Amino acid sequence: MNPLNHVAIIMDGNGRWGLKNKNSRNAGHKAGLLTVEKIIKSSIKQKIKHLTLYAFSTENWRRPKKEINFLFNLLEQFLINRIDDLHKQNIKLKIIGVKDFSLKLNNLLKLAEKKTSKNKLLQINLALNYGSKFELINAFKLLRKNNDKINEKNLIKYFQTKNIPDPDMLIRTGDTKRLSNFLLWQLAYAEIFFEKKLWPDFNEKDYIKLINKFKKLKRNFGNINE
Repeated sequence: MNPLNHVAIIMDGNGRWGLKNKNSRNAGHKAGLLTVEKIIKSSIKQKIKHLTLYAFSTENWRRPKKEINFLFNLLEQFLINRIDDLHKQNIKLKIIGVKDFSLKLNNLLKLAEKKTSKNKLLQINLALNYGSKFELINAFKLLRKNNDKINEKNLIKYFQTKNIPDPDMLIRTGDTKRLSNFLLWQLAYAEIFFEKKLWPDFNEKDYIKLINKFKKLKRNFGNINE
């Protein structure tokens, strides 16, 4: 059985679910948040130590302004109403991406990270305004600025994911088969599972099914094992 330490998820399909079921993309984002809470609980049960959620990419700024404002307001309300509960559950929140939001949201994110910084049960890495290409280019710039030798060890220390182990598996919901500029370096040896269900329809049973599939896989990491 393969050990499972880190699961990364591209939570795709909220908008489509909202239009299909409620005639509103925003309703889909709200429903998707309920799925997030279910997956957090399930990850704890499965003793997973890292859960990385792709919440907002650098490309998502192209969406309608009203939808973006709704998303950030939803996140603000989540942080205000749920961060104390996450803290009590011994859950750590880490933001990866560039914190370039409103003053209110930036402060809430910083407060949430600070409050939960010493928690150990589960680390949730929330990818906000995150783009892997930007992360890689910025890391190389810092490498050159500090006159470090170009090698894998030195490059990784400038990643936004430094001190976070690479994902063992990636799940993408929404029946879309691409990485969408998400953890391109870090996913080099992750097992990838594309799920047809839209994110709000994804449930604990689906999650456990994929985890069990992962645990039974033969993982060679480039070697040939009999």
